Amino acid sequence: MAKALILIDIQNDYFDGGSMQLVGMGRAAANAEKLLQAARERGVPRYHVQHISARPDATFFVTGTEGVEINASVAPLGDEALVQKNFPNAFRDTALHQQLKDAGVDELLICGAMTHMCIDATTRAAFDLGYRCMLAEDACATRDLQFAQRTLPARDVHDSFMAALSAPYARVMSTSDCLKEI
Repeated sequence: MAKALILIDIQNDYFDGGSMQLVGMGRAAANAEKLLQAARERGVPRYHVQHISARPDATFFVTGTEGVEINASVAPLGDEALVQKNFPNAFRDTALHQQLKDAGVDELLICGAMTHMCIDATTRAAFDLGYRCMLAEDACATRDLQFAQRTLPARDVHDSFMAALSAPYARVMSTSDCLKEI
């Protein structure tokens, strides 16, 4: 089985001071950086996914801003694929699936943001496309959400989505466990 690391939307707008700050993004990025370093050392293909807002009223990930840039902690090197997307699902209207097929990849290690949006959408799509998926749960981040006139804390949002993805979509694991399998 050929594995690949997919780093989704680890962009400056999600960090402290950004336009859409996430809870725990610094910790998630630090764990993603560990996965990226291990993948580089072991020759595992790396795919960086960058969200570019296409909506005219967008408030984050706006082209030409510092916020849209991939965070320096996990910035792609020249030989690493950069996939730009406009939808939560990293496969929708991108070349990601074809690039993975061309590389013979059939197992994905996924990390990034936001747990409840792009991580969820991409993991489910990857499973539907036939990929085996691992999800580094502590290398993902999300935010508090509002629903039914109450606030759902980011930790609860994250845990709920990880629980939902854990069967059958992905093996949900810690970064330290993922590092053993990279």
